[in-house]
Amino acid sequence: MQTARSTKLHSFIPVKRRSFLSTSAAATFGFQFVPAHVVRAQAGAKTPGNKVRLAVIGCGGQGGADLGGMADEDIVALCDVDDRRAADSFGKFPKARQFKDFRKMFDAMANDIDAVLVATPDHTHAVAALAAIGHGKHVYCEKPLAHSVAEVRAMRKAALEQKVITQVGNQGHSSDSIRVFCEMVWSGAIGKVSEIHAGCDAFKDVYCQTRNQQMLQTEKPPVPGELDWDLWLGPSAERAYHPAYLPFNWRGFSAFGSGCIGDWVCHVLDPSFWALDLGMPTAIMAETKGYDPGKHAEFYPQGARITYEFPAKGDRGPVKIIWHDGDFTIPQPEELTKENRKVVGIGAVVIGDEGKIMHGSHGGAGCRLIPEARMKEYKMPDKKIARVKGGHHQNDWLDAIRENRPAGSSFEYGGALSEIGLLGMIAIRRSGTRLEWDDQQMKFTNDEEANRFVTPDYRQGWKI
Repeated sequence: MQTARSTKLHSFIPVKRRSFLSTSAAATFGFQFVPAHVVRAQAGAKTPGNKVRLAVIGCGGQGGADLGGMADEDIVALCDVDDRRAADSFGKFPKARQFKDFRKMFDAMANDIDAVLVATPDHTHAVAALAAIGHGKHVYCEKPLAHSVAEVRAMRKAALEQKVITQVGNQGHSSDSIRVFCEMVWSGAIGKVSEIHAGCDAFKDVYCQTRNQQMLQTEKPPVPGELDWDLWLGPSAERAYHPAYLPFNWRGFSAFGSGCIGDWVCHVLDPSFWALDLGMPTAIMAETKGYDPGKHAEFYPQGARITYEFPAKGDRGPVKIIWHDGDFTIPQPEELTKENRKVVGIGAVVIGDEGKIMHGSHGGAGCRLIPEARMKEYKMPDKKIARVKGGHHQNDWLDAIRENRPAGSSFEYGGALSEIGLLGMIAIRRSGTRLEWDDQQMKFTNDEEANRFVTPDYRQGWKI
């Protein structure tokens, strides 16, 4: 059993380049390399159909769903700390080697793996993905990319240094709709954008777990035999097992997830992040309901309204984004009231000086000008962004590996987008305080207490 003594996440584990990474040239993101499957082909060792040899860390739940989109590849290893959750994937891919500890998986068969899917709970994304990158593997990691800003930065740095192809699991980034949204904004459909109201009204009882506080403090049920609880905790501080955390509700606990803001920013804000080239905010402030930062530090509030301030950039002016979740809802636009329509529950209303666009989640689904009369008279702009075949996000990553090109939502792009949600989570922990963020220095300039959450503590025995 590992002790609860913690270490700061300051240094990176040294990484060794694999032999197939040695050839480099200029590319879109400043890198190219000879992919592992090409090296195998040159050596005369081919997988059937030149498939990617894929390992999965976290193969139950969302990982199982992601794996379904990659099932035509050569699935060589499945790793999960919970045999109950992994049972379905184990049954579908009986030839894959099975593991509980991803470190042992790499020790046993690193040379037999080309790429890794990471779909564990948020708090173990970084340790798993960085282990894969350290072995020179391409990585698809579920969103948000990590559990802290420092982890995201470490992952972005390692991916660039190791020249691996990465993808964050914000599936809507490969959709046609996000491209339509960008083309509409770029063509001037709503003029200059200055404000965005975004949010999510889903899974309120998942994200807010304060009702279970007393139960978690008093009950100590036994750990199921199929679950390795110590491995599930990973770098998080040691605590007693409780079924309230698993398999889904960990999202509502700050030790493991980032609540609604962390789960949904990568889906809902992706269109504006791309279209407006938002970059990072310089200030963030959260208002909360049903939340005491001292008493409920381990939980997510009943409602959060988070205001982000993005500075002017290029030809656009400053942009303010107001995020709404739980008991806070996206304000109803007057245009919709007149049409007897409701504002989206999950999505955004993007406000320009010449109009508004409303869209849903996952890549701006259903984006339309409001009121509807404006949409009917609007002529759609020409397509300027290449479409992803079938809008298939997993295939975009797999094809990028085969074609030796960056994927659409690399760790550089999807990681930066993830950071917006993680900064929002810190603002919740400092509810009511306007936090001033220096992105280059990776610190808040006016609140040292908030900086504690930028670089978290790790349990002894875990580091990145």
